[in-house]
Amino acid sequence: MKKHKRTTIHDIAKKLNLNASSVSRALNGGKNVSEATRKLILDTAKELNYKHNKLAADLRKGENQTIGVVVPRINQNFFSNVIAGLEQVTYQKGYSLIICQSDESYEKEVNCIETLINQHVSCIVISISADFKDYAHLQSVLDHGIKLIQFDRTTDEIDTHKVINDNFLAAKQAVEHLIEKGYQRIALLEGPQNLDIFKQRKAGYLAALEKNNYISEPELMKANAWTKDLSAKATQELLTMDDPPDAIFASTSDFSALGVLESAAKIGISVPQQLGVCGYSNEAFTEISNPSITTLDQHSVTMGKTIAHLYFDELLNNEHTFKTVIIKPDLIIRNSTNKGL
Repeated sequence: MKKHKRTTIHDIAKKLNLNASSVSRALNGGKNVSEATRKLILDTAKELNYKHNKLAADLRKGENQTIGVVVPRINQNFFSNVIAGLEQVTYQKGYSLIICQSDESYEKEVNCIETLINQHVSCIVISISADFKDYAHLQSVLDHGIKLIQFDRTTDEIDTHKVINDNFLAAKQAVEHLIEKGYQRIALLEGPQNLDIFKQRKAGYLAALEKNNYISEPELMKANAWTKDLSAKATQELLTMDDPPDAIFASTSDFSALGVLESAAKIGISVPQQLGVCGYSNEAFTEISNPSITTLDQHSVTMGKTIAHLYFDELLNNEHTFKTVIIKPDLIIRNSTNKGL
């Protein structure tokens, strides 16, 4: 099948026997072109299906109104809502987004960064992968003169603006809620401890236990139970212990909490009467699951808007004092923890 060559300003110039510079001025609203000639050029551009190469034009002007975004998972409500909030602001400013997914792979994350650098984006917004190993690729962003903002999952090894949740406080509130509802043995499903957000959530869990004179038991803390399948497996192990927990805080995500519900159902344990379950991030399905899942709303759309305002209000003004903006999540209480006392 024959491929159609993309129409350029040189094609238009050749058809009209004009200089390419005259065509360019007409297409870009420049002066020194008569209205009759401008109309002729615009009509011919439409006839030849000419598409303006915005990237090339921006690069000629020394700017590119494009922001690159790298997230671990596009299909998670939290990350898609952050992108939506970011886009609401960037669209109003005439900026476009290029979205990349690392799929929780450090190698893929590095490739995403390289692709965005080659696209000459003006800023890269990133939430690092669970497989994060080194920050050299992030330093490369800055070395190329590209702005960098980290959100949610961040590293302190490189200085940038950051937008994060108060993960310690959120986890502490979740566990204190379970204690208030009368649960006695509260287990924790942990995320990868190489990431600060999961360290902070574990610290919040431990702080809540200590504050309420609960003993922290290592056998109730399951490492790296951060996907639905891994959480389901960890839950099965927890619920078949001689002295099983009566509540589980799935601190990594609501997908982990969903894995808890599935395992509990298979074993015949009722939620919330025999087992309280709390998730994290307020995915859309948490309202319609059976039972509905108590969770933490991270205000992801607000986070996306905050990221955009940091770029337009701070980075474009070449502010060199880096800010960390902390957004407080809210506990959303639903039926999965509604045990009658």
